[in-house]
Amino acid sequence: MTPRDAADENNNRWSDLDRPPLGAAGLRRALVRDGGLYCGIEVVQRTGSTNSDLVARALAGDADEGAVLVAEEQTSGRGRLDRRWTAPARSGLFFSVLLKPAEVPVARWGWLPLLTGVAVATGLARVAGVDTALKWPNDLLVTVGDEERKAGGILAERAGEDAVVVGVGINVTLRAEELPVPQAGSLALAGAVTTDRDPLLRAVLRSLEDWYGRWRAAGGDPARSGLQETYAAGCATLGRTVRAELPGDRSLVGEAVAVDGDGRLVIATEEGVQEPVGAGDIVHLRPA
Repeated sequence: MTPRDAADENNNRWSDLDRPPLGAAGLRRALVRDGGLYCGIEVVQRTGSTNSDLVARALAGDADEGAVLVAEEQTSGRGRLDRRWTAPARSGLFFSVLLKPAEVPVARWGWLPLLTGVAVATGLARVAGVDTALKWPNDLLVTVGDEERKAGGILAERAGEDAVVVGVGINVTLRAEELPVPQAGSLALAGAVTTDRDPLLRAVLRSLEDWYGRWRAAGGDPARSGLQETYAAGCATLGRTVRAELPGDRSLVGEAVAVDGDGRLVIATEEGVQEPVGAGDIVHLRPA
């Protein structure tokens, strides 16, 4: 699907007064600066997937590091394991960023989705005033009532040999009757002090720039950059009994005890074995 610029659909921009459109010009003034990460910010009204679009641009040589693509609505948004992510127009933040961490060994690029999770949680907590937690490897959790709910997700995809596109989806004003599944949540349902997407997006992107800069300066070392410690402190998966659904129809049950230097979740089984998991679907079995 060809993305359309938000300005092209002025007749529909204020169809829901509780969900005003983002202002691309203001975002660019606030975030694009000499010496900074971001080289441009584009807001489109609707597209299939910002990740797919930005990966295609990167492969075609039409996007530089720090390019940001934001969609007011995604019709084919994707999460991990090719899960679909859908939400009403302007009800959330749906964006992708192109990163080229040339000075970081490729073996450490697996930290990028975890880094993005830390950045998103930090930015949202600062502006929305909502306690957020990270479910390994890529989910953002909030508390609605006394329930832990998923309010966001992260998807990192390679774009050629030298680039990664990191995509983020966050439910901001999603109402109870709009939830795609009962386990979903939103910042509004979690009692956010603001659901104005403009300052929320600015805070998240500034936090991402900060953490990405620290990580790059440390050569991608998660310990030296402070990333590993910060991720562990905010990870709701650690200390829980979990079931890991692994490739090859294999599952592993045990306590999540650590995130290792490669960003893998370490699970201690009843047999006394500690097994690192680098890919899989994690189910929390015991409340924190």
